[in-house]
Amino acid sequence: QVQLVESGGGWAETGRSLRLSCRPSGFTLRSLASYSMNWYRQAPGKERELVASITAAGDSTNYTDSVKGRFLISRDNAKNTMSLQMNNLSPEDTAVYYCHADSYCEDYVCYSEYWGPGTQVTVSS
Repeated sequence: QVQLVESGGGWAETGRSLRLSCRPSGFTLRSLASYSMNWYRQAPGKERELVASITAAGDSTNYTDSVKGRFLISRDNAKNTMSLQMNNLSPEDTAVYYCHADSYCEDYVCYSEYWGPGTQVTVSS
């Protein structure tokens, strides 16, 4: 059962922009508000890498060096969505992008991590 769903992937020319979105899907995971969230990507023949992270409250973000200044991670807990704005895309950004919710524990109850199925982003030169 899929718990996270990505959208917004596709094809873009070098220098253009794409915006990815992530939302919960299914019965178990109803709200993203308590989860720190991440975007990962995996290019063909390469390991999956962490691209960007955002805290549950949205008050802190981190990026891998290769996307700093070009990508922006954000979230709207009221709308139960998380996004990745990708600007000035390059062919090196071509990959499958995955939405991920970190596991966490609160009040002696632990909640598992969740992954989306991924969305393909292809950037042509």
